[in-house]
Amino acid sequence: MELKGKTAVITGGASGIGLATAKRFAASGANLVLGDIEEAPLAAAVKDLTDQGARVIGVAGDVALESDVFAMRDAALAEFGAVHLVFNNAGVGGGLTIGTPKKIWDWVLGVNVDGVINGVNAFVPLFLEQDEGHVVNTASEAGLVGVPGSGPYCASKFAVVGLSEALFQELALTGKNVHVTVLCPNFVRTRINESQRNMPSELVSYLEDPIAQEVKKLADAAVNSGIDPADVAQMVEDAVVANRFWILTNEHSATRITEQRLEWMRGGRPPMAKRMAPKDA
Repeated sequence: MELKGKTAVITGGASGIGLATAKRFAASGANLVLGDIEEAPLAAAVKDLTDQGARVIGVAGDVALESDVFAMRDAALAEFGAVHLVFNNAGVGGGLTIGTPKKIWDWVLGVNVDGVINGVNAFVPLFLEQDEGHVVNTASEAGLVGVPGSGPYCASKFAVVGLSEALFQELALTGKNVHVTVLCPNFVRTRINESQRNMPSELVSYLEDPIAQEVKKLADAAVNSGIDPADVAQMVEDAVVANRFWILTNEHSATRITEQRLEWMRGGRPPMAKRMAPKDA
């Protein structure tokens, strides 16, 4: 798919990979619909892109709510007459596998998994009807390997990878010109480690747990060492143009952890991470 003149809907579009991809798509001549739960950053992103000559609107909403995602689709159709691409990108992180309250699991899975499901349900029937479209789903390298301290996040991203693979197979069976890409980034300099800014207020006290604080310090360091979101945005555009399924921002890392899982499945030793605990434990 060439992006010039096409319309792309991007969730989580006010920051990070979403905003970087919006800028990349705008440079290629696409119309943009940005969705985000944070209204002020969304308005700022829309103004910035508009000032640069892009055709763009913003729609505030929570991707965990089906009605909000369908509203993004309807706004896109009302403004631009058609939609050709949806980038199900909004995501949050938080929580250990052990001891994390169920409400935090529900929040992470609601955004990261239900957000993708809602995007697929809102846009794929439209794409099939018009015989043109592309779905990009943001998973993670944490959707290919279990990471200590990130149980809900890993669970959500494994789900996105599995959902995307199943969607790939189903779309292939239709014979339609509709495609899917799954993005599995390694560390990227985004605000994913600041997800608590959008966490329901009644859950924020969980972050005071000493182990949760230690895990966040490690996450901060890892994210800050990552690649620039603009580099990921270029990979997203390249994959859309080439109709490529996998985007691996660190191919060596992604393939190596997959090889290690295969070795483990065949009776080898499991890959082990360093012990997670507060420094004073």
